[in-house]
Amino acid sequence: MKLPSPRVLRALERFNDTYPWDHNAHYHRWILRQLPKRFNRALDIGSGSGDLARLLAGRAAAVTAVDSDPAITARAQKLTPAELAVTFTVADAMAEFPADSYDVITCVATIHHLPFAEALNCFRRHLAPGGALVIVGLARARTPVDHLLGVVAVPANAAMGWLKNKGRRSPLPVSMTARTRSVDMTFDDIVRETRDVLPGARLRRRLFWRYTLVWHQP
Repeated sequence: MKLPSPRVLRALERFNDTYPWDHNAHYHRWILRQLPKRFNRALDIGSGSGDLARLLAGRAAAVTAVDSDPAITARAQKLTPAELAVTFTVADAMAEFPADSYDVITCVATIHHLPFAEALNCFRRHLAPGGALVIVGLARARTPVDHLLGVVAVPANAAMGWLKNKGRRSPLPVSMTARTRSVDMTFDDIVRETRDVLPGARLRRRLFWRYTLVWHQP
């Protein structure tokens, strides 16, 4: 399989810098489709500027949103209308995990910052019977399928950036500002460790360098 030349990749990178968009927010509506129309309590781990937490609040009686970055959490609080039942908390997701039971737990582009199996076990313990866990994560490319999806994602990424910013005076803001950490686990690693902790979980490779994981508590 022939990868794009460095010159092409640099050109696409410059285009994406001009027309940025939020790869994680792209999956928010997909996440909502995995969830019931109404539920009681929801927990969003790695909530960033609160976009997903606010969407969850449209269905939940109460949402707890946790992020380790004080600045982006303060921004999320300012962006959230007072009538929405969202509680934003600055905390280490593992060391200070909210002690409660949740009908929905979401985690978008965050679990690669955490000890993977330990995080899944923690999510499982705090998920109420019948509850839904939905994760959108990042995996290190290794297989031909991974690299093919990466090649396809490059022009698709540029096209999405142009469409989402079309007609705007300035590019769309990107909601993630915290420092990033390199992705160590491959998709196969993720599948193997997930099966040990969450039997029956559904995992899929996705475009834009993402994978999804859906699991329901028995």
